Amino acid sequence: MKSRKRPLIGISTSANSGVIPLFFHRLAVWRAGGRSVRLGPGCPLAPEALDGVIIGGGSDLAPTLYGSEVALEEGIDPERDAFELALLDHFRDGRRPVLGICRGAQMLNVYFGGTLHSEISEAYPGVRARRTPLPVKRVEIDAGSRLRDMLGVSWCRVNSIHHQSVDRLGDGLRVSARDRRDIVQGIESTSSAVLIGVQWHPEFLIFNRSQQRLYRALIRAAADGLS
Repeated sequence: MKSRKRPLIGISTSANSGVIPLFFHRLAVWRAGGRSVRLGPGCPLAPEALDGVIIGGGSDLAPTLYGSEVALEEGIDPERDAFELALLDHFRDGRRPVLGICRGAQMLNVYFGGTLHSEISEAYPGVRARRTPLPVKRVEIDAGSRLRDMLGVSWCRVNSIHHQSVDRLGDGLRVSARDRRDIVQGIESTSSAVLIGVQWHPEFLIFNRSQQRLYRALIRAAADGLS
């Protein structure tokens, strides 16, 4: 039986490099009032046991998933790709919340039929990918978006640990945030479902109130599904 005190959130991370992000995700989920469990190809759990899910950051998605001709032999994790695509099959109906982070936001877009820019520097001439856990990038949050309601701010400074980004939007999704270079930084469902993707890493911004509100909103949505 599911706990009605603390919703159970599954957290999908990379097997080899996801230990540190996992720690911060679990801390944020606990502080927000939830419980968490690690997910992945080697850590399966019946999706029915979960009240919500976080698709975390990590390796690039295989280009073949979104029709790209870019050849990548390193830095991809086909087993994780397959696991998360199958996991999202159980959450696409919107009855339980989904939060995609960095790679996770890209996975959500690809899952719903969207594509990615394989390299930001090629898609946006003159723009270099910035890789830092520090909140150095300003992001504008769209008025009327669910993401803006969740964060409680119209703009925020975030970190940047990615070199790819959303290109063509997936079906049923809309852009909810962009940076000053017009690069997509947030996506969400056009329906009432709590299905959100952010390109940054809120788990590392542990002292930022707006970023922690994102986790509280996730837990509230998960708790609502238990009632």
